[in-house]
Amino acid sequence: MPSAVSAPQTLYDKVLRDHTVDEKEDGTLLLYIDRHLVHEVTSPQAFEGLKNAGRQVRRPDCTLATIDHNIPTTSRKTYKDIKSFIEEPDSRTQCATLDDNVRDFNLTFFGLDDDRQGIVHVVGPEQGFTLPGTTVVCGDSHTSTHGAFGSLAFGIGTSEVEHVLATQTLISKRSKNMKVQVDGELAPGVSSKDVALYVIGQIGTAGGTGAVIEFCGSTIRSLSMEARMSICNMSIEGGARAGMIAPDQTTFDYLRGRPLAPAYDSPVWKRAVQYWSTLKTDEGAKFDKEVYINAQDIPPTITWGTSPKTLSPSLASSPAPMTSQTPIRNWLASELLSTWIWLPEPPYKMLPLTRCLSAPAPMHEWKIFDLLPE
Repeated sequence: MPSAVSAPQTLYDKVLRDHTVDEKEDGTLLLYIDRHLVHEVTSPQAFEGLKNAGRQVRRPDCTLATIDHNIPTTSRKTYKDIKSFIEEPDSRTQCATLDDNVRDFNLTFFGLDDDRQGIVHVVGPEQGFTLPGTTVVCGDSHTSTHGAFGSLAFGIGTSEVEHVLATQTLISKRSKNMKVQVDGELAPGVSSKDVALYVIGQIGTAGGTGAVIEFCGSTIRSLSMEARMSICNMSIEGGARAGMIAPDQTTFDYLRGRPLAPAYDSPVWKRAVQYWSTLKTDEGAKFDKEVYINAQDIPPTITWGTSPKTLSPSLASSPAPMTSQTPIRNWLASELLSTWIWLPEPPYKMLPLTRCLSAPAPMHEWKIFDLLPE
């Protein structure tokens, strides 16, 4: 349970406070890590480092591994083993190595023959492994997805993966506090992905540098957990260290009955909800940067270049080259447009929403656009 404090605190401040083992005068922090998600790409050298040093995994019960980055989308109805299923040599080696490592260190593993296997950012929430107020790390930049549950979640490098496996702690720095408040009702056809892209369009791809963004406001509170996850997932595209959303009844309802969450209505569940309910920014808490957005201003949006900041409303046209105020931006626009072989005119035509079967972010729907003239 959090300790009493005098100064108003943000959601980020509270979670950071509850996990700080030590803090140096220069701001360096030693954080305790509650949840560590592992996959096949950033873990081989980490496990090798443990073996070479003769170390064990400090908290196997706090570590969850799955294969998700380098696997084919072909049917697994006839799946036998990794060797025969994955054709690409490097991918096969990485997946087989993880399979060996989880056995050597006795870790929970959702392999290709497990129905629970999936995208690492989705598996944690699905299973109730991701919980409000926890610290969550993974060797993948979009670990910020888990911040939708009010957790402090961020990506780490391979050497840090080894450090967490060995010590269940991580050396870090205190981030700045940034607030993005979105209020109002979204227009028909506007999704959480549009919200994320619109925010990036407002702040730029470096607007959140050095900060943890808290997304709040009536619009955010009205969203499903999957939609919140999509927004936090893309906080990285805005340059932020992480994205967070305060847990509420929507969060608690989502976690109810999840396999790895506290049993619903048990004493542990009740204590957890009592604590989770405190995880919200105090009135009067200070942010280093604040952004306010009217939901009615957010249109269905697509990106037309190679950066999330090159975006346009879906029913508009991509910007014509030579219309920017600076030569470098004019040149960049020309280069990006030529990459896609799109003409600045006419406007894009939006087709009906289609169900998304697999995506790096937990989106239920994708917008598909016809790039030909009407």
